[in-house]
Formats: sequence, C-alpha cells, structure tokens
Amino acid sequence: MAGLTQIEAAALAAHLVAEFNDAVAARNFSLFLLLFTDDAVIRFENVPGSGTLEYAGRDAYASAYAGRPPDDKIDISGDVRIEGGDVVAPFAWQRDEVPGTIRLRYAQGDAEALDRWLVSAMTVILSPSKAGSPEK
Repeated sequence: MAGLTQIEAAALAAHLVAEFNDAVAARNFSLFLLLFTDDAVIRFENVPGSGTLEYAGRDAYASAYAGRPPDDKIDISGDVRIEGGDVVAPFAWQRDEVPGTIRLRYAQGDAEALDRWLVSAMTVILSPSKAGSPEK
C-alpha cells in the first residue's frame, strides 16, 4: 500500500486482531465483519480437511462466519511488515500457540483515521497442524 508506514501497518493489524478477539469473546462477528468492504475476498489456506476456502462478498463471508464461527482468539506473534502493498502479520492462537499468518489488503483510507480503513482482501494462512473450524 503506497505511503503506509511500518507503524501504521502495525496499528491496522492490531486493530483487526483486537476486533476479531472481541468477536470471538462475544460469539458475534457482525461488528468484526464491518471492517471489510462489501466486495472483500476472505481466503483461508491449509484448512484441515478442506485445503483452501474462499469467500467473495459480504453475503458469502458473513454466512461463513455465522455457520462456523472461530472459537479461539489470536495474538500478533512477531513484527508486522508491509509486503507487496499488503500488511502481513504473524499470529499465534491463544489456546495452543499454533502459528499462522494474516495477509491484509486495505482500501485506501485517511491516515488520520486508521481505525476506519476497510479490508478489501484477507488471507489467513493456517499452520497445517491447526485443527478446528476453517474460519480460524
């Protein structure tokens, strides 16, 4: 993403993770999913028993989260970086500390209001050893 600093990238990733963890605790992902554009694509790689799952558009990803909501929170586990215009954050599941990576592409937003930037694409790369729901 042009012009995004390392500090801004880390803030964007931290905001998304905090909202995700709040959604897991509340067992309600409606506010979390407001962080995504209507046409966002959410992709999960290395899903046990399924391989890769992809949901394009609000109806598809909202249905996926409603049908099989994640039940474990995550923590950013290393340095957030900018790679090819995407924000890339390593994470670990809180329950078992299994690692993964989140790759986020944001619709351009106001640098003064990072908490209002919307995700246009998210890829969650799961560790092959992580069991559980595909939305994790």
